Amino acid sequence: MADIEVDYCVVGAGFAGLTAALRLKQAGHSVAILEARDRPGGRTYTEVRKDGSWIDRGGAWIGPGQDRIYALMDEFGVNSYKQYTDGEAMMVVDGKQHRYKGTIPLTMSPWAVANLGAVFVELGEMCRTIPLETPWKARKAAKWDAISLAKWLGDNTLSKPAHDLLETAIAGCYTSAASEVSMLFVLYQMASGGGPSFVLGVKDAAEDARPVGGMGAVYRPMAAEISDALHLSQPVRDIAQDSDGVSVRSADLAVRARRAIVAVPLAIASQIVYEPLLPMDRSFLHQRMPSGAVMKIAVLYDGPFWRADGLSGQSAAPDSPATITIDASTDTGRPGVLCVIVEGPIARKLGTLSEAERRKAVLAELTARFGAKAASPVDYIEQNWSVERYSGGGMLSHAPTGVLTQFGHALREPCGRIHWAGTESSSVMCGWVDGAVRSGERAAREVTEHDGVVSLARAQ
Repeated sequence: MADIEVDYCVVGAGFAGLTAALRLKQAGHSVAILEARDRPGGRTYTEVRKDGSWIDRGGAWIGPGQDRIYALMDEFGVNSYKQYTDGEAMMVVDGKQHRYKGTIPLTMSPWAVANLGAVFVELGEMCRTIPLETPWKARKAAKWDAISLAKWLGDNTLSKPAHDLLETAIAGCYTSAASEVSMLFVLYQMASGGGPSFVLGVKDAAEDARPVGGMGAVYRPMAAEISDALHLSQPVRDIAQDSDGVSVRSADLAVRARRAIVAVPLAIASQIVYEPLLPMDRSFLHQRMPSGAVMKIAVLYDGPFWRADGLSGQSAAPDSPATITIDASTDTGRPGVLCVIVEGPIARKLGTLSEAERRKAVLAELTARFGAKAASPVDYIEQNWSVERYSGGGMLSHAPTGVLTQFGHALREPCGRIHWAGTESSSVMCGWVDGAVRSGERAAREVTEHDGVVSLARAQ
C-alpha cells in the first residue's frame, strides 16, 4: 500500500470533487483526489465516438443562472450551443398526440389546461416562501414535509391528464415515484433553481444549452490540470480522523491529510467506514436520502429528421417506455440524436427486460411519435444509471417525508475534519452540474478557512 501525505484529500472525481481539488491546487495547496471509477466525471459521462461525435450519457444541459459551470467553461475555453427548440413539442395523453409550442399543450381540454396553469402558479408561490439555506425553517415546513408529492398532486390536480403529466414531469426529476418524495424537498429543489418554470422548462430554463463537446469537454481538462493528484479505480474504504488530521484509505493507497472533502452521492458516502462514527444526524441522513432509477438512451440517426417534419424532438408520454424525449444532437446536427429518458418505476420495469426487448419497446414508441424513420436508427446506446455501483442510482438523491425537517441541517455541516460536497448539498441549483460545482467551491473554501490559512477567493 502506497502512502501519500498532502494538505487535503478529496473523495470522488465528479464535478464537485474535481472543482474542490482544482481550486485547492490553484491556491497552492497539495491535494490527493481518490475516485472509485476508472474515469473522472461522476454522474456525467461523455462518450467520444470514432467519427469524433459525442454522446452525453449522464448530465448534459446548462441554463441561465448557472454561473459557476459557465465560469468553468470560460476558464477552459469551452463554448456552448443552444438546445434545439424550433418546431412543435408533443405530449401523448390517453393515446392522443398533442403537438404544441410553449409550455402547455393548448389542444388539451380547457379544464386540463386551466388546471395545469393553476398548479404552476401555486408551485411558484410556494417556492418563493422557501429559505434556500435552511428550507426546514420555512413557515410551512412541517406541513409540507409531512406529505409526499403524490399527496399534494392528488389534492391539487383535479384533471387526470393534468395530474399524470405533472406527476411524470416533477417526480421524474427525482427518478422515483411521487409517493417517495417529500413535498418540502420538491419545493426546496425547485426554488434552488428559480422555480417550476426553470426546472421543467427548456428554452431559457434548465435545458437551455449544452457545452460544445459535451460535459467531458469541461471535466476532462479539469482532470488533466490536477492529473498528478488524481487516482482512479480507488474506492475509499475508510476515513479515520484524529486531532491532527485524517487518514483516507483505499485498497492501494493510504492518504494522510489535514482535512477530507467527501464529494460522492449520499448513498455511496454511507458505504465508507468512518472512525470515529459520524454524528448521529449525518449518519441517519446517509440512510434516509436515497437515489432512484433512471435510464438514459441515445438513439442515433444520420440526421435529425424530425426537424424537417416540424418537430423539436421534445415529447412526453406518461408511463411509456420512452417517457421523455429531447433532441440531443451535437452542435453540428450530425448525427441526429434523440435522447430518451425513463425514470422511477418505469425505469425499474424496463430494467427487468432484456436489451433486445427494451430496444423494441423504445423504438415502437419513437416510431408512433416521429414516424417510420424512427424505426431504423444507426446506433442505440443505453446508460442505466440505476445499476451504476458508484452512483447509487439516479442523478439526484431525494428526501422522503420527514427527512429535511429532522436531518436537513446536516447536509452541509462539517463533521470534525470531514467536509461534504455534492450537488445535493448546494442551496443554489441543487440537482444540476452547476450545483455540484458550487458545492466543490464551497467545500474548498471551508477547509482552508477552518485551518486558518489564506482563504480562497469567493465565487462571484
